[in-house]
Order: sequence, then C-alpha cells, then structure tokens
Amino acid sequence: MIVYNVTYKVRWSILDKWIAWLRSAHIADHIATGLFDSHRFFRLLEQDEEEGPTYVVQYFTTSLERYRQFMIEFAPGLQREAYDRWGDGFIGFRTVLEEVN
Repeated sequence: MIVYNVTYKVRWSILDKWIAWLRSAHIADHIATGLFDSHRFFRLLEQDEEEGPTYVVQYFTTSLERYRQFMIEFAPGLQREAYDRWGDGFIGFRTVLEEVN
C-alpha cells in the first residue's frame, strides 16, 4: 500500500470555505483520476493553531507506479487550482509512505 500524504496549514479566515471545497471538490478530483482507491481526512491535534489549524489528507493506492502516474498527469493541475483559488491562505506539503507489513 502506498499513501500519498498531504498536510495543510490553513488560515482561520478561509477555514470553513476551504474545508467545504476540499471535501466537495478537491478530494473528489483526486479520487476521480482512478489512481487512488480511497482516502482519509484528519485534523492534527496538539499543534500551534495561532495562524490556523493543520489538516492531513491521505490518499491510498496499490502501487508506486500509480502514484507516479498521478504526480505526472494530475498533481500539477490540482495544485495550481488550489493555489489559484486560495492563494496564500494555506500552505501544503506532501510526503509518500509505503505500508510495512
């Protein structure tokens, strides 16, 4: 199992609208690529929230090849769409994990 892990720090001023957009559009756009099988959405606890809370979305796929295909074909457009829509209202960073059995 490969996990594409995206962590976001979101400003309070856009939080409610950002979460609604993330849930209704952005996550759905990732799943609609057909390269991820499921996802999970989390809020990080015990973080400094002065500037805003921190969230994590994890997208699950079966192979590194599927993840790489996503990164080449879809990630740049989805990231650009998010920054075009929300500007500097959030920051995001990405990591990739492999499940260890």
